[in-house]
Amino acid sequence: MLEDDADLQFTNKMSERYGSPDFLVIAFRPNEPLLSPSVNKILTNFSHDLESLTRVSSVTSILNVPLLQSPVKPIKELVKGVSTWGDSNIDATLIKEEFLNSPLYKSNLVSEDFTITALILSLKPDKRYEDLLSEHRALLSQSSKDYKKIKAIERTIKSHRDSQREIEHQGIKQVRTIMSEYQEFGDIYLGGVSMIADDMITYIKHDVFFYGITLFGLLSFALFFIFRQVRWVVLPALVCIYSVAATTGVLGYFGWEVTVISSNFVALQLIVTLSIVIHLIVRYRELAALYTKSSQSRLVYLTMLSKATPTFFSVITTIAGFGSLVFSNIKPIISLGWMMSIGIAISLILGFVLFGALLSLLPKKRPLFFFETHIALAAWCSSAVKNYGKTIFVISLAVFVLGASGAIRLEVENSFIDYFKSSTEIHKGMAIIDKNLGGTTPLDVIVTFKENVATLSEELDPFEAEFAQTQNQAQYWFSTNKIKTIEAVHEYLESKSAIGNVQSIGTLLKIGKILNNGRSLDSFEMALLYNELPNKFRHLILDPYLSIEHNQIRFATRIIDSMEGLRRDALLKTIDSDLNELLKDKDATHRLSSLMVLYNNLLQSLFESQIRTLGFVVLILGAMFWLLFRNLRVAFVALVANIIPISAVFGFMGWLGLPLDMMTITIAAISIGIGVDDTIHYLHRFYDELVYDGNYVDAMVRAHKGVGYAMYYTSFVVMLGFSVLVVSNFIPTIYFGLLTVLVMAMALLGALLLLPQLLLLVRPWNVKLLRKNNELSS
Repeated sequence: MLEDDADLQFTNKMSERYGSPDFLVIAFRPNEPLLSPSVNKILTNFSHDLESLTRVSSVTSILNVPLLQSPVKPIKELVKGVSTWGDSNIDATLIKEEFLNSPLYKSNLVSEDFTITALILSLKPDKRYEDLLSEHRALLSQSSKDYKKIKAIERTIKSHRDSQREIEHQGIKQVRTIMSEYQEFGDIYLGGVSMIADDMITYIKHDVFFYGITLFGLLSFALFFIFRQVRWVVLPALVCIYSVAATTGVLGYFGWEVTVISSNFVALQLIVTLSIVIHLIVRYRELAALYTKSSQSRLVYLTMLSKATPTFFSVITTIAGFGSLVFSNIKPIISLGWMMSIGIAISLILGFVLFGALLSLLPKKRPLFFFETHIALAAWCSSAVKNYGKTIFVISLAVFVLGASGAIRLEVENSFIDYFKSSTEIHKGMAIIDKNLGGTTPLDVIVTFKENVATLSEELDPFEAEFAQTQNQAQYWFSTNKIKTIEAVHEYLESKSAIGNVQSIGTLLKIGKILNNGRSLDSFEMALLYNELPNKFRHLILDPYLSIEHNQIRFATRIIDSMEGLRRDALLKTIDSDLNELLKDKDATHRLSSLMVLYNNLLQSLFESQIRTLGFVVLILGAMFWLLFRNLRVAFVALVANIIPISAVFGFMGWLGLPLDMMTITIAAISIGIGVDDTIHYLHRFYDELVYDGNYVDAMVRAHKGVGYAMYYTSFVVMLGFSVLVVSNFIPTIYFGLLTVLVMAMALLGALLLLPQLLLLVRPWNVKLLRKNNELSS
């Protein structure tokens, strides 16, 4: 999110206050019973090996957590000495009862069937990174900003983060190496937000490398299959390579990072670059066949001249489509908008300059029209337009209705677990941890009390109130009102089916009730626990949930990410509304924070970005079409021809339940970019042909035979290349490949069937006036 995002700032502030460390979770299902001596020994060795890793500060497991109910003791005795399974000879039956029933451990450290246990690896904090961020925030908050210092600290942050990511990646690899050594003793799975982030980056890097090579090979094969000459493979490849390399250099110069969201910018730029080059190739071949006696330089010049105007306007419109992403509230999406805008501009320049220069150096060679002769899709489409006009309109209307109704169903819900195929180890591990060990995505509820110690005189007699001012304030903080409020909020959160584990001071209150034979702890007993509990256990059950200094309580929950029908935004709004009602008479306020809130903000921003993108680009499209053709009817026809394919793509996503996510956010821009590219090239060629003889039908046929093949080839090449992405293990990459193929197909059919049919129906140009103007200009 953006640096000034209020929820991000609040989450960071709470993390600093309560020391929310980064952690990994290992789910272990041993072959032997969980409390058997052999498992005790395995867990001891396993924990020791994990603690030896540089990145791990501590390992929490059923070996070393405090046993507060085995057996049940009075509070005064309990604080004198707390036992653990690892250092005592307590009856295994009592230990099992506590782990299964204690609100501190059930569905948290052990599963309900007592076959799975968790090892929680607390990772060492990156203090250097935290200090850099604090320094950056301090610089930004100054009224007179020193932008030189801000840029310098941002470069330092980026450099440190890059090196730290590699350290974290190696640390996770080391954890997995140790896990593999204990695989013979049972099923072991790794989870945690750090692992998810690292695996996502690893999957994307693999996809970019492996599928990049495969994509390049398939595109080369497709180009050779179509054109049957080596030059038409080498020239596009060189232009694509130089365009991507130049764009990467510019991004590096400006310090823009390639993130998960913007990682597909190379693929997107390839689409645009190939489209430009293929249109130039087809036009050159057409001119070479028509003017057999012209020189090579003359043919290249005519090619560039005839394609300059439509290519320029199609590229500018595509830039406008991607440029609309800069109005998002998400930094990676803003960066993607800038990346693509710069990349497409570079592709336009190099597409003309480099392609034209290299082609001029090659000898003229008679083009081969094998593909056009044997697979005449453009000719079939022109025939369909002439003979099946009503059918095309009916089908288009049906597609629009289905698309619009499907688009209404479009959702932005997505879960981390859904990013990976169910057959992968990461999916299996996340599912086990999510369903058996209390959920995955953290959600914190921060409750701040309005009351302070100064108002305690309202609850205490004068002597007690005076004593409270001179003694430890903690002893008098736990008022009856606070305890009841904490219990009420804790019980409410536990009642939500989407919330797995809930930890807070309310957990301690529940345990205290058990220890007190069913009687709730009073304020003095809570104060005794607060002051006397040993430090090694205090950081587990007190410090992460209480800040007396700030009069605040933290409720740490985890959302069950894999829950069927989970609606994050609705859940957060319900919790927010219910807590407002619950706390309105309690002299307390609340606020939600942590990853769940930030992730939901991201999802909602994705949806809003799509709305803004579509609305903005439709206006730009209309302006571009009018500017290019100076004809409102042409602009109307072009908009209709583009809106229907776009609605079809979003309808397809809606009906199949494919969510908008970090990868599919670009689908609107791709749909518009490809659709507009085809539309402008076709309209420009149609106009030229119409001027030639004034016959709409004949102009349509000739336009199909000319520019129709370039559109067809571009779509065929890109569809073949991107179809390989559907075999990825990363679900967003699969969706991106599948939807790109669908976008190309719909844009092509829209331009070769619906657009010409609309032109024949509306007849936006006055033929007599066109021919008269043409004769005058001649």
